[in-house]
This record gives sequence, structure tokens and C-alpha cells, in this order.
Amino acid sequence: MTRLSVLAKTLAASLFAVAAFAPAHAQNADVQKQLSSGTFNIISPFPAGGPVDTLARLLAEGLTQRYGQPAVVENAAGAAGNIGMDKVKRAKGDGHTLLVIPAGNLTINPTLMPNFPFNIEKDFVPVTMLAKAPNVVVASPSSGIKNAKDLVAQAKAKPGTLSYASPGVGSGLHLAGELFKQQTGTDLLHVAYKGTAPALTDTVGGIVPLMFTNLPAALPFIQNGKLVAIGITEAQRSPVAPNIPTLAEQGVQGVNVTSWYGLLAPAGTPAPVAEQLAKDAADILAKPEVQDKLKAQGMSQSTMTPAAFAKAMKDETAVWAGIIKARRIVAE
Repeated sequence: MTRLSVLAKTLAASLFAVAAFAPAHAQNADVQKQLSSGTFNIISPFPAGGPVDTLARLLAEGLTQRYGQPAVVENAAGAAGNIGMDKVKRAKGDGHTLLVIPAGNLTINPTLMPNFPFNIEKDFVPVTMLAKAPNVVVASPSSGIKNAKDLVAQAKAKPGTLSYASPGVGSGLHLAGELFKQQTGTDLLHVAYKGTAPALTDTVGGIVPLMFTNLPAALPFIQNGKLVAIGITEAQRSPVAPNIPTLAEQGVQGVNVTSWYGLLAPAGTPAPVAEQLAKDAADILAKPEVQDKLKAQGMSQSTMTPAAFAKAMKDETAVWAGIIKARRIVAE
């Protein structure tokens, strides 16, 4: 091949690359221009102060800096998150109305709640998972349970009598307990509380020997010896508490349950807008000062593409639907 032929081929390849890049670059610029055209309304369907609110405010601050437009957080609490979800469902799909929401509203409630008023796939567009917080099984010191082996042994010795607490029927932590039962062939007794705080109080006090809970909520009690950490319900140890082993390390497989929080937009939001917002969220949450705030809440960044997020929701929904139906769990 002559030198001239090589140069010609190189030039042709370069021109093709430029031509392919130009439309994508122009489209990206158009999307950013659109997002810069108005105020962002970020719906947090729960009261101020919790992890959903924290993530909404971190996102709002980042979007304001990025696009030079106000980003307002609205705590539209009520009806277990349904009020805020309905506001987003009815909003225009232009990327300016967004929903920050915990996993349970997306992957548990559609099966658990009779007459659930939303079709997650049709009413919303997945943008990205934002962050996750590890869960942990804890025991009262008075229970004598020190690890997963002890827990399984006690449960099998007295079927249906060893109890575990959760923040409520149908919560992700209740279902984590049910998944544990399924995977280990044990029969634990579920004790539902109205929230994490009273459940933790009774577990610390030994009234209930076990609890499935968020690691950030339990960590202070683990550190001062008032609770025994049995195992993390994730595939990997948590950077927040690296000394706590996973259940999988101890021979309990298939109990991979994480508390996570996602970002959704109204139906009709164009795919390029959702993809840009996913990139924005990833950049915002990757900032060192934001990472510090996440860690203070016991969370870590878990951003992904809209397509990956949609698949993660679909897969998790199928798992929980199977557990809910097999265990005949009914919302209270």
C-alpha cells in the first residue's frame, strides 16, 4: 500500500469520526440548553431531615451550580410517598421536575399495596440510582447470638419462636428477614414496629432478640456494645464498618438487600434528557465535599445509566414480588 493510500484512509477515518461525533455533540448541547431554560422542581415525598431529603438538597445545589437556574426542593409528604409521586406523574416531562425516592416505593409497593395507583414503567422515566446504604442484622447481647451460624442454629432449634423486629410490614427490612428465612430454611417470627427508632429500642433492650435494620441507624449501638452485628446483607463489606462480615462470608447466600434511593422523571421525558441528568447526578455526587456528606449519612454513591437503573428496578421488583406472594404478606 502506498503512502498516499494510507494517508487517504487515515483522512477518511478522521472525517467519519468527526461526522459521527458532531450530531451527538450538537444534541448534547441542545439538551444542556434546554435544561438551562428554567427552574428545577425536585420532589422529596417524605419529610425534611431524612436521607431522601438530604439527597434531594445535594442534587438541587449541584443542578443550580451546573445550569445557573434555581432548584427548589419540595417535601410533598404523605400517603407513604404517593402524594409526591403523583405530583411528578402529572408534571411535564422536560427534565425540570424530578423525584427522589427510596427503593421500596418502586420495587415493593407495586406488589404489596392493593390498588397501587402507579405503573412505575409507564408513569415515570428512570434516570439513575443515586446512593445506597447498607443493611445489617443485629442482635441483643442477651440473645447469645454472635454470628450467622448462631442465628441459624437457634432459629432451627426453636422454629417460629425466635423473633426479629422491622420498621413495619412490607418494609424492605421486613422483606430482608423473609428472604433470610427463605434462603436458610428457618422460621423466624416477625414483629412489626411503626418505624426504626422503637424497633431499635426494643432490640437494644432485649425485648426482641433480632432486627434487620439500616447500618447507619444501628452503628452507634454496635460501637458501644449495646447491639451485636451479625452480618451485612450485601455482597461486599461496607466501607462505613469494614470489620462487620457479610452474611455471605458466613455461609448465608442470596440475602443481598441494600437500601437505595433513585431519581425519576415524569413519563415523556426524552431519553437524551434522562441520560444527561444521570451524568449530572454522577458528577454532583462524586464531588469530595458531597461524598463526605453522603458518608455522614451512612450512604455511598451508586449512580448508573438510565438503562442500567431500569433493569435494576425490574430485577428487584421480581425478587420482592416472589417473596411477598410466597409469604402472603399483606400491607397494613
